[in-house]
Amino acid sequence: MTPLKQIEHIGIAVKNLESSIPFYTDLLGLKLVGIETVESEQVRVAFIEIGETRLELLEATNPESSIAKFIEKKGEGIHHIAFQTGNAQQHLDFLKIQGIKLINEVPKEGAHGNLVAFLHPKSTNRVLIELCQPPSKSTREEVENINEHSL
Repeated sequence: MTPLKQIEHIGIAVKNLESSIPFYTDLLGLKLVGIETVESEQVRVAFIEIGETRLELLEATNPESSIAKFIEKKGEGIHHIAFQTGNAQQHLDFLKIQGIKLINEVPKEGAHGNLVAFLHPKSTNRVLIELCQPPSKSTREEVENINEHSL
């Protein structure tokens, strides 16, 4: 099993992107690298770069989404930690064999064209963990070009 590569991002649930982004960009001096809607998760996300990782601010687009329910129950704050992997399916298969409860048994498309899958917090010391497999280099460049034009 190849090890995970790095922390890809830390997901932070927020009520409103527009009112949350300036704290990170104006006050902390970090760079906003893109905003996009992820229909499958019913969220709008803003990615803020810090070093080799990013913060992912998540705003619900539907009151029934998992982010809306999270905020209703726990308030705004850290929602998940995402780790970068070269092969999400291989990690999922290995973890399942080890008895880890999976939310997603196969990766699905997420923000920036990543393949993503979540591990259930009941198996991970109450931490929601996301595995992120970046798209191929050419796909990543296309996504980054789209994001630069949408800012």
